[in-house]
Amino acid sequence: MRRGLLAAVGAYGIWGLLPLFFRLLHHVDPVEIVTQRVLWSLLLILGLLALRRGLPAFRVALHTPRLLAALAASALMIAINWLTYVWAVNSGHVVATSLGYFLNPLVNVALGVMLFKERLRRAQMAAIGVAAIGVAILAGAALTSLWISLTLAFSFAFYGLLRKVTPVAPMTGLGVETLLLAPPALAYLFWEAGHGGVGFGQDAPTTALLIVSGAVTTIPLVLFATAAQRLPMATLGLLQYLAPTLQFLCGVLLFSERLSSGQIASFGLIWLGLLLFAGDGIAAARRNRAATA
Repeated sequence: MRRGLLAAVGAYGIWGLLPLFFRLLHHVDPVEIVTQRVLWSLLLILGLLALRRGLPAFRVALHTPRLLAALAASALMIAINWLTYVWAVNSGHVVATSLGYFLNPLVNVALGVMLFKERLRRAQMAAIGVAAIGVAILAGAALTSLWISLTLAFSFAFYGLLRKVTPVAPMTGLGVETLLLAPPALAYLFWEAGHGGVGFGQDAPTTALLIVSGAVTTIPLVLFATAAQRLPMATLGLLQYLAPTLQFLCGVLLFSERLSSGQIASFGLIWLGLLLFAGDGIAAARRNRAATA
């Protein structure tokens, strides 16, 4: 339990502080940052798979058309998510990115209801209703950045959905996804080298940061997988709000992003909805444990 808790805090803490890392690369083209992230992540993931003796399963996934098609779709979703996130952070929209990840759990619930016919309790329906009002207010108060929040929320929700229905281990799936993204990443880097040059190799700090981006991508995913195995879902669900909260604080306190009255009201309602939803989840988990006992 203690190891799982530390792993979860580590994963969500790294994700929450990513704006600080990507701001150090503000002078690099966002697309190049993502392509470098893909390539260095691939090298690290292949190394981890080799250490864990996971390369045979990795090769099986590559030669299974059904798995390959599903992972190609999930790779597209995570690429959209990464590109949007890096561009938004380096364009001064960190608060909008945090909203996207606050909305993500609610989008997951909506997909569960629509696609898997999952039933919601009254408290869950009330929580989603409150959050939906917050989104409606935001739509009127921040139209210029709303697309960032919605793109992040829906791309990551569909990524999670595709991975949920794809029978492959987390690290194996991530390895296949990054391998599929590697050819277009390399193609873009070669194109960029002939049209103004790439950031990699310009100076030692930039080169080091681009290499480290692979570890920054992979390490929290490994920590998250560890936490998911050791922690109850209710605990993991509550901890997931650590990341967007840290992103929000980075945007407001460190990057001096201004909040309009509409954004403040919207965030307040969305946070209230999340608290109601999380509280209902904890209460349901306690009832289930009591019934089991």
